[in-house]
Amino acid sequence: MPSPDDASAALRIELCETYKGLERLGLSSGSAGNVSARWRSGMLISPTGATGATITPEGFVEVLLDGRVLGPGNPSSEWAMHAEIYAHHASAGAVVHAHPDCCVALSCHRRPIPAFHYMVAAFGGDDVPCSDYAPFGSHDLALAAARALEGRTACLLANHGMICHAGSLSGALASASKLEVLARQYILSLQIGPPVLLSDEEMAVVGDRYRSYGG
Repeated sequence: MPSPDDASAALRIELCETYKGLERLGLSSGSAGNVSARWRSGMLISPTGATGATITPEGFVEVLLDGRVLGPGNPSSEWAMHAEIYAHHASAGAVVHAHPDCCVALSCHRRPIPAFHYMVAAFGGDDVPCSDYAPFGSHDLALAAARALEGRTACLLANHGMICHAGSLSGALASASKLEVLARQYILSLQIGPPVLLSDEEMAVVGDRYRSYGG
């Protein structure tokens, strides 16, 4: 069995690769995004101001869910948003927050992504909601995100970006990428006209299939 130090080192490496993946996949640029993973009674989260070029495994900061920092470093200004998700979603093992173009565009209209495509169900329901607006880095934003994520694994953040959670870092990064694809497809469909939305009954069937199929 690996020691706690070995487990921490392995998780930090995975976090570092996930953070770099935000830029590689075009989900964020510079220091705009942040990633975390549940660790012990808190989390390991990317440091404030880090970019894909400057991030290191050692730079991830251990933070308890009440905001207390254990060890060196300054956590991302959005640590509270991550903490709220871990506190309210037992299945959340990792969180990704990013500013991908199409998610941002929809969030600036405070527009959810409706059931225009069956893959919307992959995020837990018949839409991907958009949170209320609150300033970045604030506790109000953390609470707004938590409300929007009730029954969902992803949401848009009004005039800001997106956030999602999954059981693993690879799952959270894949979820963020999938959400941006859906946001782009929704915007494209709107160029033709209002898309035909799937009914509640049709989405219920899709939801049942996702639960047995796994996405």
